[in-house]
Amino acid sequence: MNSFSRDQVQRSSPTAPRWDFLTNHAHVLLCVAHDPGIRLRDIAAAVGITERAAHRILSQLIEEGYVLRERKGRRNRYQVVAGRPMRHPLVEQREVGELLEVLIDSEPGEMTLEA
Repeated sequence: MNSFSRDQVQRSSPTAPRWDFLTNHAHVLLCVAHDPGIRLRDIAAAVGITERAAHRILSQLIEEGYVLRERKGRRNRYQVVAGRPMRHPLVEQREVGELLEVLIDSEPGEMTLEA
């Protein structure tokens, strides 16, 4: 699967802007959609948060049904549930998969999404 480039990880360094248009939850979701086998340390590095924060956010996404987790040996594989509604009232009629399709530059069917 694809992984984040060194440039993408470096952009999330401490010199990154103080605010962003997306939440850390959205960034973690993007990481999982981009690479279903991604490790927590890689999510943390890409998003610019601690591993503990990455674990908390990913656990919340799993608990709320936005991400499925499957144990494969010693590793986890994740799958985004694309059909889940966005949470904010302004966009609750839209699905997370729609957001991911816009934000991830990929060929159709390249993301690992569950309908």
